[in-house]
Amino acid sequence: MDNFSIWSLMLDISIISGLLLISTILRAKVKWIQSLFLPASMLAGFLGLGLGPSGLNILPFSAQMSTYPGLLIAVIFAALPIGAKTVKMKHVLGRVRNMWSYSMLLTTLMWGGGALFGLIVINQLFGDLHAGFGLMLGAGFLGGHGTAAALGEAFSEQGWEEALTLGMTSATVGILVAILGGLFIIKRHTKKGHTNFISSFHDLPNELKTGLVPTHNRSSMGEETVSSNSIDPLVLHLSLTAFVVGVAYWLSNVSQDFLGNIALPLFSIAFIVGLLLQTLLRKTGADQYVDHHIMNRIGGSATDYLVAFGMASINLSVVVDYAVPLTLLFTFGIAWAYMIFRFIGPNIFQHYWFEKSLFGWGWSTGTVAMGLALLRIVDPKLKSKTMDDYAIAYLGMIPVEMTIISMAPILYMSGLPWVFPTTLLLVGIAIIAVYRLKGWWGQSATTTSEVLKKNA
Repeated sequence: MDNFSIWSLMLDISIISGLLLISTILRAKVKWIQSLFLPASMLAGFLGLGLGPSGLNILPFSAQMSTYPGLLIAVIFAALPIGAKTVKMKHVLGRVRNMWSYSMLLTTLMWGGGALFGLIVINQLFGDLHAGFGLMLGAGFLGGHGTAAALGEAFSEQGWEEALTLGMTSATVGILVAILGGLFIIKRHTKKGHTNFISSFHDLPNELKTGLVPTHNRSSMGEETVSSNSIDPLVLHLSLTAFVVGVAYWLSNVSQDFLGNIALPLFSIAFIVGLLLQTLLRKTGADQYVDHHIMNRIGGSATDYLVAFGMASINLSVVVDYAVPLTLLFTFGIAWAYMIFRFIGPNIFQHYWFEKSLFGWGWSTGTVAMGLALLRIVDPKLKSKTMDDYAIAYLGMIPVEMTIISMAPILYMSGLPWVFPTTLLLVGIAIIAVYRLKGWWGQSATTTSEVLKKNA
């Protein structure tokens, strides 16, 4: 399909939507797929990859399919701050210090470790590789498909067109590592008695396996904050998101006129514009008519389509060309992530280290959703309060992640690749040093029974 039109866009959306529906049915009916906890968006991506241009070329996707993730990631970041509650940073750090510190260590060590390994090992072995190749570990494993799309889009604008495919490949492999590696970790550490709650795979709620929520467990997607006689509530929230993305796109083009070769990522500008809009809404009292649950659903919907389109648009020929360095990077990433799980988690968390570190494993190699799926296996009722702490701690992580994703392409394209990993790893070392100096660093009790023995 060479000539792109509005119907080309419609056909692309229709095809990927059909694949999402098929994948939802597969997740609900096929037992072995349920056991892997693969999201429908990822299954749809695999189907699109196998049946699309890089595979059997049966599905008539347009040539513009690979550009959709760049727009969808802007939608996700635009919706993120709108309708969010105000939380003071000191409250965040005071209540969930350990979770915030662990999140910081995951972020700095995964991004910094991958970038440094790329520069000192992979780039030395393969001299023709882009200096930012090592960034694909942090972008794909820790960041997921959304971050991979953001970073890939930024590098693509600077001439490294393979970055998007490499990032999507990293994110896809990362989810598989999160799931398969997480199941292995659970089985191994359950035998060692490291779990705090009685749980097995058979104890999981059925909706986590099938993806179908029974009537008695359903919750509302959001509230109607305005009358449909005036404007449909969903249209109101979509309008806010689309307006932010449009303004961000305009500002992105304007910024290029002033900054020359340095391009500010669209998603970063969208997040800032979203923050400014949320501030205006709060100042005028209009924020009471914005439901953050609906905004989350908009962002979640964009994420599903981003994952599906992103995976379906992977250029397999590029993956084949980069097969050896990718294998080296992923092998290092798996070992590095496990070291963080096994040796940092127990020393950061004084209570429920295994449950909280397991969630960190799922997040640092796949996505937060994968971390939650693994957590529900060993903590079905979420008694460890892992998600409560993470929900608050993440508010303190947003500026850090935004800075990393925004600055990485700029530093590498400016000829300062070593600044990025050096800075991040020093931050990680500083956090560990503070924990040691304060006496917070130390092996926690592994199980509830050991806590009782220790206090006896």
